[in-house]
Amino acid sequence: MGVYLLKLGESLGVKSIATLLLLGLAILPLAPRATAQAEDVAVVVSSGNPATNISLGDLRKFFAGAKRYWPSGQSIKLITRGPGCPERLVMLRLLEMSESEYKHYWITQVFRGEADSEPLIVPSIGMQREALNVFPGGISLVNIRDVKPGMKVIKVDNVLPSAVGYPLH
Repeated sequence: MGVYLLKLGESLGVKSIATLLLLGLAILPLAPRATAQAEDVAVVVSSGNPATNISLGDLRKFFAGAKRYWPSGQSIKLITRGPGCPERLVMLRLLEMSESEYKHYWITQVFRGEADSEPLIVPSIGMQREALNVFPGGISLVNIRDVKPGMKVIKVDNVLPSAVGYPLH
């Protein structure tokens, strides 16, 4: 990039090193970042849940409230992080909704009697883990680096987080 700036500076008639440095600082945010990669977000359930895999379609149905029971017959309890959290953003992309659309969707679901309550929103990873212990049918999304003991990671479309082809980032 330095050679590029020198050539750019020469073509613009810029001789001052300070001017070239300022020009470089202005261009730097436009440079692609090869090291910036999205981290995988794991689908976690309580340790006693027999599930080991979920399809992306079923995951979408779970978080949209369209599917309310695990194949075992146990009631599903959605546990989500608050607005702005990376896991929440992954969930919104999964559902193809904005934050306001998601809030409105759940208010409507409850008002129509199609859901008993909105998903449980927890402010921390520790509370997510505790909620999974309290609700045996709980399901949540957690950044892979934040998975704690008591959280069981399940596959999505037969792929674990960090493996090639994993769909949640």
